[in-house]
Amino acid sequence: MNIAKLSVKLKQYEEQCFQLISNEEDYFSSAVLIPLVQIAGEWSIVFEVRSQDLTWQPGEICLPGGKVEKTDMNSAMTAIRETTEELGILSTDIQLLGSLKCLVSPLGVIICSHVGILSDYAHIRPSQSEVSKVFTVPVTFLLEHPPLVAQMEVATRPSEGFPFDLVPANFNRDWRKRSAYSVLFYQYQEYVIWGLTARVIYSFLEIYKELP
Repeated sequence: MNIAKLSVKLKQYEEQCFQLISNEEDYFSSAVLIPLVQIAGEWSIVFEVRSQDLTWQPGEICLPGGKVEKTDMNSAMTAIRETTEELGILSTDIQLLGSLKCLVSPLGVIICSHVGILSDYAHIRPSQSEVSKVFTVPVTFLLEHPPLVAQMEVATRPSEGFPFDLVPANFNRDWRKRSAYSVLFYQYQEYVIWGLTARVIYSFLEIYKELP
């Protein structure tokens, strides 16, 4: 992996995540880090398995990250802050390379993804309250094994208290299919990386494949 060329490629997307979105308050704004480490001379991505004690997506596989707080200067700061908290490392252990294009989920989530190099995988001490374990996947494996692609449908339905008297009489009051979107699945050993995490990884790999 040519780190210098990758960094140049990623710099063009830095901090553009929320600039084109006028109704940001309608979304859950978050940021993640794609943590790269060298293991036995090969570049790999660090993934987390979420703790079973968490109320949201317990036991699922994710990248370090979380909600963008008002006190965060930018989404890169969010990604670094969350990574240090979840992996038990210092901010000085992270060399930030740049960003991906922002991802707007059909389910109301904005993800700003950043790429960084961890100085040493051995430094990781996962937060037991949030992370049950960590593992790595070689970048070459992900490149050589395209994801399984499935489809998810999105439907809408008026909630309680909706002012039906203000809309046409034939307005649909039940569930109505609006759209469909692709869901990706990467399988590595006993792990399944899917959903938004898989979409972020796919976006990163698309950029990586363009490098000379």
